[in-house]
Amino acid sequence: MTDPKFWLVVPAAGVGRRMGADCPKQYLPLNGHTVLDVTLSRLLSQATFDGCMVPISADDTWWAHTDAARDARITPCAGGRERADSVLSALNALDGRAAPDDWVLVHDAARPCLHGDDLSRLMANLRDHPVGGLLAAPVADTLKQSGPDGVPEVLATVDRSGLWRALTPQMFRYRLLRRALADALATGNLITDEASAIEQAGYRPLLVEGRPDNLKITVPSDLALARFILSQG
Repeated sequence: MTDPKFWLVVPAAGVGRRMGADCPKQYLPLNGHTVLDVTLSRLLSQATFDGCMVPISADDTWWAHTDAARDARITPCAGGRERADSVLSALNALDGRAAPDDWVLVHDAARPCLHGDDLSRLMANLRDHPVGGLLAAPVADTLKQSGPDGVPEVLATVDRSGLWRALTPQMFRYRLLRRALADALATGNLITDEASAIEQAGYRPLLVEGRPDNLKITVPSDLALARFILSQG
């Protein structure tokens, strides 16, 4: 039996409406590059992958101007309306190259602060796992639940024990992830991340604790925070 290969998928077809910017958040400037370029360069320098797929929107006018567009290790492919559509498109594009038990790591384009130790620990802890898992951070804050009527009043305090924040990368076997995403999309089930599709298929992904500063850029203030995290090495 041959050792499994490792494939990287970084979906970059989103529009990031909450940023209120003139371009999708993955193309915003960060330390002299785009957020997407920083994310990809850090991933590709921290581990060895057999290929990297980046799903982009059909009307994307920014990709051609990125560093990534000139990187022979990176292959763009058609993105979809939702994240799950984009990831499945990348997996379909790997048909014939990826073996059923190969590993696929999916990482958010707008998470440029992934630490190399977290990536190494994820890959090492899951290497012999039959399904896969994800980086996650235990919830540290007190959680409040609001009412269903949209009024910002506290309905209850939620017990945070056993609750985790899902991070990325999320790492799963190629055939299993491809089938789980396709089945969930076909049935119209809500898919918030790759792990949720795997869960809906009846499996239990492994949680691998990661650093809480694995920030996902969502609102404008996150860019300044990302710059600070990256400045700390």
